[in-house]
Order: sequence, then C-alpha cells, then structure tokens
Amino acid sequence: MFEVLSACCALMAVAVLAAVIMYVVVNGARALNFDFFTQVPAPVGEPGGGIANAIVGTLIIVGIGALLSIPSGVLAGIYVAEYGDNRFADLVRFLADVLTGIPSIVVGILAYALVVVTMQKFSALAGGVALAVLMLPTVVRATEEMLRLVPGSLREASLALGAPRWKTILRIVLPTASSGLATGAMLAIARAAGETAPLLFTAFGNSFWNTSLVDPMAAIPLQVFQYAISPYESWRAQAWAGALVLVVLVLGLSAAVRVIARPLQIQE
Repeated sequence: MFEVLSACCALMAVAVLAAVIMYVVVNGARALNFDFFTQVPAPVGEPGGGIANAIVGTLIIVGIGALLSIPSGVLAGIYVAEYGDNRFADLVRFLADVLTGIPSIVVGILAYALVVVTMQKFSALAGGVALAVLMLPTVVRATEEMLRLVPGSLREASLALGAPRWKTILRIVLPTASSGLATGAMLAIARAAGETAPLLFTAFGNSFWNTSLVDPMAAIPLQVFQYAISPYESWRAQAWAGALVLVVLVLGLSAAVRVIARPLQIQE
C-alpha cells in the first residue's frame, strides 16, 4: 500500500512539472522564429524583434554568479564536511540554511547597496554578485551532503596507504562525489537563472547589445517580466517564448552536466 502511495505521490510531482513545461511549450512555441534568436527588441509598439541580447546577457550574468559562488561554495562545503566538528562549521551550516530562505528581492537590495551604489551605476557585475549570493548556500549544502555520502572506507584506505588528508580529499573524495557536486552546482544555476527581482535592482536591463560587465545588461527574466506586463499582444507572446527558452536552457544544461559527470566518476 505504501509503495503504491509513494508511486502516486511521485507521479503527482512529475505530472505538475510536465504540465508546467507543456503549458510553456504550447504558448511559447508560436512566437519562436529565427529573428527571435538573432535580433534585439523592437521599438515600443512595433511587432517583431527578439531577445538575442537577453540570451547573451543571461549567460554572462549567470556565468559571473557561477564563477563567484561555485568555487567558494565547494570549498566551504569541503570544510564543513571534512573538518566540520567544531562551532565554526556549525555556524557556516546555520548561515547557509538562513541564506537559503532569504527572499531574492532582499538579496537584490543588498547587491544594490553594496555594488550599484558604490559603482554609481547598474551593471552586469552587480547582477552577477546578487545571483552568486543566491547560489552560494545551495552549493555549500549540496557539496556537504554529497561528500558525506562517500564511504568512510575509501578515506581510511587512502590514509592507510600514506596519502595525506588533503590529497585523499582531492584525489579520492571529490572524484567519487563529482556527479553529485555537478548536480548541486546545476541546481544553484537553475535557481539563479530564473530570478528576476535581484536583477531589477542590479543589472536593470538593456534594450541594446551590451557585453560590458560595468554597464546595464539585458537578461531573459527581465525581458519576460517587461513583456508580460506590457499592453502589446506581440510582446506577451514573446514573453511566453522567452520563458520557453529559459526552461530549455536550464533543462539542457542540467542534462549535459549529468551526462558528462557520469563517465568522469566511473573513470576515477
């Protein structure tokens, strides 16, 4: 009975995900065309245009956030998992849990106060900092949990052969948990890629091409938000298309990392 109940609950969760994806696909596919991926937004009130600048902007801003958060998050996760029998590690865990529950708009205001006000301008760098703060606790906790799943016998065997502890972690523990670490990083990226509120206070958006990290930059969530609240039917259709592109981007990256990480783990 409990197996059937568990299967039904799992099916309900998958069904909700499938329904959301199908709804986005049905509404977004109608506005997809070549111009949508190659052109910048059209002037207000004119049909056509695309979100090419927003796609590139999302990749840049999320990339900045990943570069800032994933290395530091993995190192912090290694510390709390391998050297975490002290009060400082408990404090790191507590702060990571608290940071996970902080609303994203609060993080956006924090990045605005620390980066935008200091630089006296909106920028992609400020957006990347805001997304890095959102990604950091997910990476820390995922790294800790994945490393704790590595059997202790592997550590003991490496130490018994004379390897120092740091080399055991680097050559044995991390490769064994590589698939889980990649999954945790992708969960963090997936969360950050769809955030809109922090970017409203930091990256701000841009209707033109821009690859400078110290200037305002477009992003898919910002473009979707702007188009969704507009009075123009063509813009609302492009908002659905932008949501579809964002969903496909996140799903594609998640699938690619899992496929790549699996043979690496087997090889190690």
